[in-house]
Amino acid sequence: MRVLIGLVLAGLAIPGLASDSPLDRHNEIMSNERLRQQAYNAGEERVLFCGYCHGADGNSKRDYIPNLAGQNPVYLFNAFRKFGSGERPNYVMSELAKTLSEEEQVNIAIYYSRQEVTSEPPDSPALYSRGETVFSNACSQCHGREGKGHAEMPRLAGQPAEYIRNTLRLFRNKDPGRKSDTMRAVAANLSDHEIQAVAEYVQSMGGRHRASGSDDL
Repeated sequence: MRVLIGLVLAGLAIPGLASDSPLDRHNEIMSNERLRQQAYNAGEERVLFCGYCHGADGNSKRDYIPNLAGQNPVYLFNAFRKFGSGERPNYVMSELAKTLSEEEQVNIAIYYSRQEVTSEPPDSPALYSRGETVFSNACSQCHGREGKGHAEMPRLAGQPAEYIRNTLRLFRNKDPGRKSDTMRAVAANLSDHEIQAVAEYVQSMGGRHRASGSDDL
């Protein structure tokens, strides 16, 4: 995000965007190769601060923090908006979102959406197999069979298992920061073993598998 530097470099906003709507702005950028590359470059200039947790390439450095690589850009922008408005409370992200202009949020979302997810190979074939069944029954209808999500639903493929486990438990416990009625209903029907299994399955979906023993994230 280069949030600290990005605030100083606010003059690097993408030129030639007439619309005031962030979604329209995103659509205009994505339909124009030149603007898309400019947005990518501007986003790359602002991800230094994000990279401390989410990784400069969007692959999280901590297993309890989500990957942003390959995430749908509209979903990411909407997440910024919810953090900034307090609709989705999180101390770090709520404060951070308030420091970013809409232009910066769009640029960052586009940058991370074009990164490749580095997934983890399964540790337990049996758990993986059970997780595949749970995912197919409980998750695929909204998040897609390949877990890639869309503008309204996040990409799950390649997310760290610990992050998935923690998030599902927050939904199951009706945590105030996780308000989706649909997800609360889904999580309420999952046992601890099923949560563990689907997390194992999800973390190995999509992307390229990180080499065993690699610590380059």
